[in-house]
Amino acid sequence: MIGRRAVLALGAAVVMAASFAGAPAKAGQDILIGGGSVTGVYYQVALNVCNLLNKHSSDKYNCVGRPALGSVFNIRAVKRTLLDFGVAQSDRNFEAFRGKGDWQGKPMEDLRSVFSMHPETVLLVTRADTGINSVADLKGHAVNIGNPGSGQRGNAEDVLRLYGIDKDNDIKAQGLQQQEASRALIDKKIDAFFYTVGNPSAAIEEPANSTQIKIIPINDAAIYGFVDERPYYVMTTIPAGTYKGVDVDVETYAVTATVVTSASASDEMVYDAVKTVFDNLDELKATHAAFRVLTPKSMLKGLTAPLHDGAMKYYKEQGWK
Repeated sequence: MIGRRAVLALGAAVVMAASFAGAPAKAGQDILIGGGSVTGVYYQVALNVCNLLNKHSSDKYNCVGRPALGSVFNIRAVKRTLLDFGVAQSDRNFEAFRGKGDWQGKPMEDLRSVFSMHPETVLLVTRADTGINSVADLKGHAVNIGNPGSGQRGNAEDVLRLYGIDKDNDIKAQGLQQQEASRALIDKKIDAFFYTVGNPSAAIEEPANSTQIKIIPINDAAIYGFVDERPYYVMTTIPAGTYKGVDVDVETYAVTATVVTSASASDEMVYDAVKTVFDNLDELKATHAAFRVLTPKSMLKGLTAPLHDGAMKYYKEQGWK
């Protein structure tokens, strides 16, 4: 447990000191779920899945949901059994299992899917006073592309590349955690930030409530081709009015947030976690606006690594797989 505690302490320290909602059960097997920035929806996934487990399975499990450094970090932590479950983007799972991207030539063949959560849009947010009206306008500006170890950084780098922007020479790239980036936009320390997140997100609401923002479309021909070639991406639209001051629909692309684990995780633990979530899905949906769209059908999509045997057992019992 020393290693597990250390990695979560690191994640919490880098994100920020944060307490988690709901007291954990006093007895039972410990379960650790890694989320993301405390202002992002990944953290809400980790918190609220744990709250369900502690409420409905407190005799067996003591679940703790914590902030962590994002998709790449969580996938690696799951592999090393520092986390029992991690929240990660469907595209990063695809790359990890097949040995691509951050795992080039080193496939994580023991990565396993548990269920999907909300769709996550790739957002580019700027202030209204920056003169940025398209991705191409980012040149010469200070832009947060996300911290190393996050899925959003990979998405930002993809977008910049597809628009012909060199992140090392054409922009002043920053690697801030998202809660820092949101504040930095308000304080005019950066001019824009990329963020991959479910909507609505506190990380976007904070600057929207403090200054005039714009969300820039990410939808040129290169993006359409990029999405068409990859089964884990879809084009989507952020409806007008989702955020204060953004009164037009904004087209961009999206991934799916997924909960993952290792093949070595206990079948019983994974089965119990899946059963608790689906048997109490209405409770989970009520905990955050981004979860309102969840259905059993949608939660079995976007799973780009194989299903864990414990999850598969539950889905077969329900006649879903």
